[in-house]
Amino acid sequence: MSALSVMRIAGSGLTAQRLRMDVTASNIANAEATRTADGGPYKRESVVFTPRPAAGGLRLLSTAGAGGAAPTQGVQVQAIVQDQSPPREVLDPSHPDADADGYVAFPNVDLVTEMTDMMSASRAYEANVTMINVAKNMAQRALDIGRL
Repeated sequence: MSALSVMRIAGSGLTAQRLRMDVTASNIANAEATRTADGGPYKRESVVFTPRPAAGGLRLLSTAGAGGAAPTQGVQVQAIVQDQSPPREVLDPSHPDADADGYVAFPNVDLVTEMTDMMSASRAYEANVTMINVAKNMAQRALDIGRL
């Protein structure tokens, strides 16, 4: 596998994790939004990833084992999906969005889950940056050897 292939794969990971961080930040920013353009409270969103098919048959190991791994070339975003779990109901009769019984439907966003997702995406992003730096250093060493 060439350094360019490694950089391309890691670059796809950087792009995917950046989008994941953006979606998580949006969830945190809207954690108290009780009214949206669609009506009702904000619904938590999450990113769904799929392997990006490889051109040219590059094979990477997967949990399926060496024989069952499909050719892949990194990761791609398949979709951003809304969490369909019910909203949090909070009793607050003074809130402008309270129903007839005084309950307000708040978003189904859990800040602890969002912060955990943010940390996970950040670590994955850092791992991809490290991969790019290692590939760059290996390519530089190969060029240095070629000059001798």
